[in-house]
Amino acid sequence: MTSVKHLFCILCGCLALGSCSVIDDDLSACANDYELDYELRLVTNMNTELKTQLNTETELKLANTLRNHLSGVFTDFAHDVDLSFYDTQGDSLRLQHDEHIMNANQASYALNLPKRQYMHLAVANIVDDPLIDLVNDERCHTSHLQQHDRDTIDSHTTGLYTARQPMEVLEGVDQNFNVHLYMANCAATLLIDTKGHNAEGLKVYTTGFATQFNICDSTYRFPEKSPVVRTNKVVNPDDENEIGYCSVSFPSREPQSTRAIIETEEPFVCQPGEPLWEFQVYVPQSEGSITKTVLSVKTPLRAGQFKIIKCWIGDDGEIITGDSTVGVSVTLNWNDGYNHDIPL
Repeated sequence: MTSVKHLFCILCGCLALGSCSVIDDDLSACANDYELDYELRLVTNMNTELKTQLNTETELKLANTLRNHLSGVFTDFAHDVDLSFYDTQGDSLRLQHDEHIMNANQASYALNLPKRQYMHLAVANIVDDPLIDLVNDERCHTSHLQQHDRDTIDSHTTGLYTARQPMEVLEGVDQNFNVHLYMANCAATLLIDTKGHNAEGLKVYTTGFATQFNICDSTYRFPEKSPVVRTNKVVNPDDENEIGYCSVSFPSREPQSTRAIIETEEPFVCQPGEPLWEFQVYVPQSEGSITKTVLSVKTPLRAGQFKIIKCWIGDDGEIITGDSTVGVSVTLNWNDGYNHDIPL
């Protein structure tokens, strides 16, 4: 687990309106001086996974290529922030909303909030991801990140960060609120050694992930049938036979069996259980047929996690892996009229 350097953005309050200094006035609507410290915390196993999986001399450049490819995802940089302050009573209506383009590691904003209890939700890095929308954010309990509803989608393009923080702004009291934003999406790469096979036309997809993230309670929602996610191709500069296929998405489901989970301080360690998500690989053959391989992964892919699965192409175009946490199902002469799906 790696904790990357922190992003601080300090929000300073404005002075109360002059009318609030009148003794007989109702002070319940007066604003107070206060400070909010925002800290973007990147908790990820990315460096550990790269060092563990890509440690040979020829793989080191591929590790750097993957790191650069995902630099906009696993980052401590916030391009944009969306800040909402909600009523804690009734239907949790939003009382104040601020949006800022930061393009920096630190920024200061002046806010003027009347004294009261709030539930504060913060979201970072959604502007530049065309697949993700912040929706139903007029109320706290309905605010969520929504992935576009399609059968097949591209990978996410940014690291999405969120936070939730109860706040009670008091009158005449110097206050400081610390708000920590954590990553809500993750990434996986299928590293294929082509073994000299022609990789032209080879296609790789992932599936089995959430499509919605509820910000207030930090939970994911999964559709009955998960969309298929297109991967992006990353070639090893030192070995053209080594090709990575990388996807970025929301996390997978967690194991249903509690026995599959190791109690540990490492948030990305888990014993294998039932299949939770999968890679789908389509390899064209010289005679015109297509070999489809489904690699069903038996450990969860969690928020902030980076997972590499190494494999190679067999004589009939099948994908082979020595990873014991991955199940393999092969369909020779595959076509669109016949699909073998692994339940997720």
